[in-house]
Amino acid sequence: MAPSVSVAEYYAGKTLFITGATGFMGKVMVEKMLRSCPDVKKMYLLMRPKKGHSSKERLDDLLSFKIFDRLKAENPKIFDKLHVIPGDILSEDLGISDEDRRLIQNEAQVIFHCAACVRFDMFLRDAVKMNTVGTKKVLQLAEGVKNLEAFIHVSTSYCRCELPELEEKLYPSKHRPEHVMHCVSWMDDDLLTHLQPKIIEPQPNTYAYTKSLTEDLVSQYEGKFPIAIARPSIVAAAYKEPLPGWVDNLNGPTGLLVGAGKGVIRTMHCNDSYTADVVPVDVTVNACIILGYLTGLEQPKQINVVNVTQSEINPITWGQALDMGRVHVQEFPFTVCLWYPGGSPKSSRLAHQLALFFTHLLPAYLVDMLMFLMGKKTFMIKIQKRINYGLEVLQYYTTKEWFFRNDNFVALQHRISKSDNETFYTDMKDMDWSGYIRNYIRGAREYCCKEDPATLPAARRLQTQLYYLDKAVQIMVGLLVSYFIYYYFNMLYSVISS
Repeated sequence: MAPSVSVAEYYAGKTLFITGATGFMGKVMVEKMLRSCPDVKKMYLLMRPKKGHSSKERLDDLLSFKIFDRLKAENPKIFDKLHVIPGDILSEDLGISDEDRRLIQNEAQVIFHCAACVRFDMFLRDAVKMNTVGTKKVLQLAEGVKNLEAFIHVSTSYCRCELPELEEKLYPSKHRPEHVMHCVSWMDDDLLTHLQPKIIEPQPNTYAYTKSLTEDLVSQYEGKFPIAIARPSIVAAAYKEPLPGWVDNLNGPTGLLVGAGKGVIRTMHCNDSYTADVVPVDVTVNACIILGYLTGLEQPKQINVVNVTQSEINPITWGQALDMGRVHVQEFPFTVCLWYPGGSPKSSRLAHQLALFFTHLLPAYLVDMLMFLMGKKTFMIKIQKRINYGLEVLQYYTTKEWFFRNDNFVALQHRISKSDNETFYTDMKDMDWSGYIRNYIRGAREYCCKEDPATLPAARRLQTQLYYLDKAVQIMVGLLVSYFIYYYFNMLYSVISS
């Protein structure tokens, strides 16, 4: 049964403290709160200070994103509720002044901790400082908040990659967080680099390891104040709000989508029959807002863990997603393309490595050789090495399959009213994947690559030209291979005959 107080009514008059407000999820959360909970009292946003930039300029930078245009037109005064707290997750005591610390501890009622480093390949010391030590500082700040009703920590469903099935419960980390934080504080780079693979084992990277470590750290504060942990899977472009397809970074699937659309990525080690557990950013943010609401109302003593995942709600495989992408990239081609989009995923690592050589590395060396002969600066080998490294990091997630228990996530929609479900939607069972991927490609083109929709006609003409060029090259290569086969077969036949 839904509580008598609606989500918007709960947040009315409340003061929030948000970390990671300038990140992908953070921006969407700030916009959603202002638009759907307009009576919220204040939002304190932790933002890293920039030399020569005032707090107002930092806030203006945040509000310059297109997702805030609707609010600017409808209710520009609502931005007065936003207050910048200059600080940094990496600094001592978050780099917050004594005055701002007192302000937060006297006024804040709900804390959303979204700040984290999402790079998979970060050096262990840096990942621990950002994800674990940073969270410890936010938890220490929260301990001093007088009227804290809810602390929402954003983790990841890939925090325990060695488990084929992840339940909605806390798992103890392999090491004590305090021990790891101490170790990275005194070890030199050479020693830590040598030990890193053994320390993070069985996790595939420092991101997953530090996320698991940080959850263990958060669990130590159980009972001190109401806590909930949100574990989203792969957070991707917006489904409906603030703009369909909105995305502001090239992380994860967005980078693959843009790289493939530009003809740069032509092979990928991926089992196309495996499920791609992708959750739109607006659904993820809605789940976090509902979690804050329910945690604040119920004041649980135990930590509530919610896996914000697709699982079996409305599954889509990597192969289906790629097939849809091939169709929709024809409608929204990129203005700057290296080649016609093509290629395919390879379930075999050997097949992928062969395709990588012939479709990535060999063309890169040929292009750079031509650039060198023309007296121009070479660039393709460097780009391809970066792309190949990125593919190596990501392929762990595209060649394995997990199942995430998400009963608590599915239950969220049944714990709020019908009208709240329309505003803070989390149900994905009727989501049209083809339409979503269409908007995703358009959003990546417009918001990430900054390509104006007015350039589409020219981009489509280029796409057509690249298609015929691609076919011509394929025919030429086919004829060349056929000629060599014919030539050597004749030679072999002559030798045998004589």
